[in-house]
Amino acid sequence: MTILQQLQHKINNKTKPIGALGQLEHMAIQLGCIQHTLTPQVTKPHIVVFAADHGIAAHGVVNPYPQAVTAQMVLNFVQGGAAINVLCKHNHIALTVVDAGVNYDFDPALPIIHNKVAKGTQDYTQAHAMSQLQVTECLTKGAAIVQDIYHTGCNTIGFGEMGIGNTSSAALIMHHYTGLPLQACVGKGTGANATQLQAKLQALQAAAAYHKLTTPHTPHHIMERVGGYELVMMAGAYLKAYELGMAIVVDGFIATAALLLAIHTHEPTQPISAHSALLANCIYAHTSNEQGHTQMLEYISAIPLLQLGMRLGEGTGAALAIPLLFNACAILEHMASFDSAGVSQASA
Repeated sequence: MTILQQLQHKINNKTKPIGALGQLEHMAIQLGCIQHTLTPQVTKPHIVVFAADHGIAAHGVVNPYPQAVTAQMVLNFVQGGAAINVLCKHNHIALTVVDAGVNYDFDPALPIIHNKVAKGTQDYTQAHAMSQLQVTECLTKGAAIVQDIYHTGCNTIGFGEMGIGNTSSAALIMHHYTGLPLQACVGKGTGANATQLQAKLQALQAAAAYHKLTTPHTPHHIMERVGGYELVMMAGAYLKAYELGMAIVVDGFIATAALLLAIHTHEPTQPISAHSALLANCIYAHTSNEQGHTQMLEYISAIPLLQLGMRLGEGTGAALAIPLLFNACAILEHMASFDSAGVSQASA
């Protein structure tokens, strides 16, 4: 029997009707397959929040909040005051914050990872967001962060982000890969009203036309043209986490867009499906309330765990989902079987 068959047999013989624990059963089996064991465990779970600024946001067209909020929120993370801090602390999840490209000079003594590539990307309505050298730098730095965390004993990792304007970059990435009209990909982000949303759409339509996003591009070219430092660094982190055999908890709209970059980088000639190798390690935390996330999840045949109407980012969905993984492992390891409990099974 394969490890998948052994896990399925084990969970089917627990004292319950087959399939009665729904996605908990699927999670337990998936974790067992990732770890190649009948007794999977979640050890030292960790969330990494990548922060960066976007050149397009300086105009104030694609976002109602000023760009300075990115740096202010990084300081809030350090002080423990953000939602992700509360959720990680309450659920015993380690948290690391990364300056991937914030337009601010942080104190070098600040307890974050100082990986600044530049102070924000270029405005991609009139230039490439970053250079190919910066793309490579982001991918390399993202991978190195995960490598270091893996060596602490972590086998389960989630990624979050902070960056005023990054829903715009994510929408452009989604538009390119899914082929959906841009208006189906662009949402309110940090809270745009109807007028602001229309202005955002128009700006992104100009960017999509400028970079010819309806035509084929390599993943590196997409990152260079419309990526954000935090998204590309996250893509590098996804790739390394898969390489190391870690369980990857995917957060919301922006984290899923970064996953699209990672998938297409890892398997550039393959159609995306639930059977893509990297996706076998991915567990989808929730469906974001940001427009487009549902369709992006459908594009990769993903089934999210939670539907809470959230659209905060920061990795908050991942922080809420990780405790479910602990419970899935506990069911598989500690729940009695029909034989051990002396419980009769249903007749055939």
